Amino acid sequence: MKRSAALAPLSRDHHHALVVAARLRRATPETAADATDAFLEYWERDGRQHFREEEEILLPAYAEHASPHRALVARVLVEHVQIRALANTLHRSDELELSSLQELGVQLADHVRLEERELFPIIEKALPAAALERVLRLLVPPLDTSGDLPPAA
Repeated sequence: MKRSAALAPLSRDHHHALVVAARLRRATPETAADATDAFLEYWERDGRQHFREEEEILLPAYAEHASPHRALVARVLVEHVQIRALANTLHRSDELELSSLQELGVQLADHVRLEERELFPIIEKALPAAALERVLRLLVPPLDTSGDLPPAA
């Protein structure tokens, strides 16, 4: 099934997450540091914000049109908390046991697949076109084409 334009930005983020997850899953003692660095870079650049967008934009939009009291919605949120906790631990110590790094990779990949295969299809079905367009506008704000630079800090 082709992803709606509204959810395409999130699906693109998911692709990046799967690349990082694969590195974590395949980490060896020799590659663990590089896999850790790749995950932390992804998390700081995209991952943390991606979770916020799903929690603050996508799921509330869904709740306006369908009941959020679904086990799937709760599962997605719980997985966000679990992945965030592991990211916080990794950020603080820069080191997890190899098996924990690999498990983080598995959890991240499984989470992405859950959203792509189960969550996004129910959201696309529940939200009318206007609501999906609103989600897209919130996820991808229009570019400032005025040419003005922001004030210096």
